[in-house]
Amino acid sequence: MEDKKKKILILTADAGFGHRSASLAIEAAIEDLAPDQFSVTLLNPLDDKKAPSFLHDSQSEYDKWVRNVPELWKFGYEISDSQIPTTILETILVVSLFEVFSEILEEFKPDIVVTTYPLYQAPFIAVRSIHKLNIPIITIVTDLASVHQIWFNEKVDLLIVPNNTVKEDAIKAGNEALKIAVMGIPVNPAIFSLTESKQEVRRKLGWDELKTTLLVVGSNRVEHFKDYLNILNHSGFDFQLIVVTGKDKELHEELKQVEWHHSVFLYEFVDQMPAFMRAADLLISKAGGLIVTEALASGLPLLLVDVIPGQESGNAKLVVDSKAGFWVKNSMEFIESVSHLMINEMATLAIMQQNAKKAGKPSSALDIGKIIIDRVLKTNFQEHPKKDFIQKLEKLLNKNEINWTKKSDY
Repeated sequence: MEDKKKKILILTADAGFGHRSASLAIEAAIEDLAPDQFSVTLLNPLDDKKAPSFLHDSQSEYDKWVRNVPELWKFGYEISDSQIPTTILETILVVSLFEVFSEILEEFKPDIVVTTYPLYQAPFIAVRSIHKLNIPIITIVTDLASVHQIWFNEKVDLLIVPNNTVKEDAIKAGNEALKIAVMGIPVNPAIFSLTESKQEVRRKLGWDELKTTLLVVGSNRVEHFKDYLNILNHSGFDFQLIVVTGKDKELHEELKQVEWHHSVFLYEFVDQMPAFMRAADLLISKAGGLIVTEALASGLPLLLVDVIPGQESGNAKLVVDSKAGFWVKNSMEFIESVSHLMINEMATLAIMQQNAKKAGKPSSALDIGKIIIDRVLKTNFQEHPKKDFIQKLEKLLNKNEINWTKKSDY
């Protein structure tokens, strides 16, 4: 018997953890909201054999670039964040990924496409327009601030943004206000559903229930990470340390050999970060969009110790502006910030916890999931691309010898 379930295709990438984590959160939310009612597929188009190697490799090379030549990365990010470079990039993406997207849509025949990665919008819209497919696309922006213009494709059917600042940026870039929804970045629905107290969660995890708990997340890729751990280890404050090394096995083994002067729990990797954040009083980490979003959704203040120029600068600024944490740039600032948080019966830390709760959106994935379900159940979607847009696409594809003939009636 043919499966009549509506098909939801979620497109992601593996440049960092944020895009895939947001996609997994949406997938989980849809299953929570409507168990076994939809066919949900999570896919990375850059894993396709026909995807150009320079795009596939850009996922793993991202971290090397921002680590080894941060100022060059920042310069490239800034000069590309304008209309003409963005248009050129979108043209390259259409030519590079047109056949990949044609085959993906032919294979999966989705009723709706959701993307958490900005580079997929232009090639999807090109295929949809050329082949006259009535498939809506929803884009979920996974950066909190300093959002690159490549996210703001005005032809998407709904743009979901984290806050009003990004909404204003999208409007300035040409997106219609009616096609923009402010809903936060989707985080694991478990963050929203956790109702146990910090003490209860700590007891389940085997930690001290009463000690102030510092959750420290990082790896050897985080600048001065071991120096900051050493400062914490030799501080005179009373707390327990929870250290997660993010699959950095070498660092994990190295930290096992340290003579710790605090209660410490070392983890190479965890799959229960919502519980860890629920149990902690402070998160010390880099300023990645995902971890910042999850921390705020958990009402957890942040001490940011490493910020990649570009999009992460915006994440850090959001935390500071929300008075939900500190952004430190060296060891002295780190010592000062830890001291401010620990003294006076941790009054500043308590205030920051309240500010983090105000800034966070723990129900974001479920709220976004409801919108996706509502859109996919509507059967009246029809795209009407302008004739000159189609002609330009055909000319571009023909010039680059891209086969755009529709293979089947999908």
